[in-house]
Order: sequence, then C-alpha cells, then structure tokens
Amino acid sequence: MPAKFGPAGNPDAFPHKSSADAPGWLRGLGLDCYEYQCGKGVHVGEASARKIGQAAGEAGIALSLHAPYFINLANPDPESLRKTTGYILAACQAADWMGATRVVVHTGALMKRTRREALDIAKASMVSVLRDWEEAGFAHISLCPETMGKINQLGDLAEVLELCKLDDRLIPCVDFGHLYARSLGELTGADACEAMLDQMEAALGAQRASVFHSHFSQIEFTPNGGEKCHRTFSDNGGFGPDPAPLMAAVARRGWSPTFICESAGTQEVDALTMKRLYQQAQ
Repeated sequence: MPAKFGPAGNPDAFPHKSSADAPGWLRGLGLDCYEYQCGKGVHVGEASARKIGQAAGEAGIALSLHAPYFINLANPDPESLRKTTGYILAACQAADWMGATRVVVHTGALMKRTRREALDIAKASMVSVLRDWEEAGFAHISLCPETMGKINQLGDLAEVLELCKLDDRLIPCVDFGHLYARSLGELTGADACEAMLDQMEAALGAQRASVFHSHFSQIEFTPNGGEKCHRTFSDNGGFGPDPAPLMAAVARRGWSPTFICESAGTQEVDALTMKRLYQQAQ
C-alpha cells in the first residue's frame, strides 16, 4: 500500500463551513487522509462526528484525530493522570464515532525532572491509560505518542519509541519538523532521514515501523528552546526540514506511513507537494 497524505485540520483555502465537507474536498484535490483537530478539547458531538465519518467513508479518506494538547503523561500527580486519561478516552470516543483509526497524543513536559525520570513516569502513566483504553472498548483505535518540538518537552525519537515498546498496538507519531527543531536544525537531509527510519525499524520491527504516523511541516526554532512556530514550504528564510529526502527514503523502503501536513495554513498545498515528491521517488 502507498503512503497517505493529507492535512491537519482545515486549511485557509477550505471553502466550506463544516468539517463534514472536508473529506470530499480533499479527495477532489488528490489527497488521502485527514486529521481532525481536538487540540483545545474534545468538543465534537456524536452527530457531527458521524457525519464526518460517513463523508470520509464515501470519499475514501482515512481519518485520524489529535487529542487535546494539554495531555501530560509525565506528571505523576494522580489527579493529573485522571485528567489525562479522561482526555485520551474522550478523544477515542470521538474517533470511534467518526471511524478514525488513530489518536495522536502528546507525551508531556519534563517539569524540572531528568529526562529519564520523566520518561519512567510517562511509561507508568501510559500503562494505566492502556488499561482503561482497553476496558473502555477502544483498543481498535491506535494511540500514537508524538515526538515534540521543544527541548524541555519529553518526546525525542528514542523516548517515543521506548513508550511504543510498551504495547504492540501503539504507533509512533513522528513529527519530523519537531525533531528538526529540537535538534536545532541537525535532523534534515538524506543521512538523517535514513538514520531515523533505521532507528524506528530497530526499535519496533519493520512491519510496525513501516506504517508509522507522521506530522510534517517546516519549523522555525530558537537556539535555546527549539520549536517556535510552524511555517509553510513557500516561506522564505531557510526553514527546514526538507521533505524531499524523507519522501525518497520512505518510497525506497516501500513503507506505507500516514503523513499529516501541519504547515501554517497551507496544509493541503504542502501535503500535495509531499505526495508528488513521494510518487516521483517510487
């Protein structure tokens, strides 16, 4: 199966008012998937979610959903874990209504802890979340821990892969823009892309690595903090990473990831650029 490409949310050029119109519009553009955004909370109702799902099914558009940004798996406070679990299960419920098969979750902040301490807390939290996720009947929806863009956040590639080793049903959401930003511009180019894909395969095996979830955009970063803001492929200023080497590496391996473009307002345009680069490399 080929890789899939689509936007995070509705781009600036989206000509409709309802997200239920997004799948048909995206199919007309030649895109393959759509990530519904619940970053500020899960506010979509059952009826609306089912309309989006029906439209996606008719258009052949694969759906994923982004859970609330304020999830923090690295906070050991029991009340924080209760809230985090609630946010994730609410996201899974909305995803279930619309037939989305993946829910992207943030990993959390260090909160003045060492990276090892924060990761160990996040792993224990994830085990608890997975228990409740399974008991609630959502195990058919993959949770996708995301790599993060700020240096003081948990979620470099190795940390996300370690989280994903907890359960074979976890799929990493590898945000290459975030990894570029937190590495202060080092993780770009053919060698870096091959190394990251090799790292994923070594950790998860070829089968699970080959269907990874991904966010991609070019990112502006600061030398002390990492990610500052998302950019577009047409912005001047030398922002990275370059999508072409990644598309070539994925095509060469015959992998089938889902690429969700998070460019700042031009998600559909840049997703199409990525798809063309991928197809040219096949």
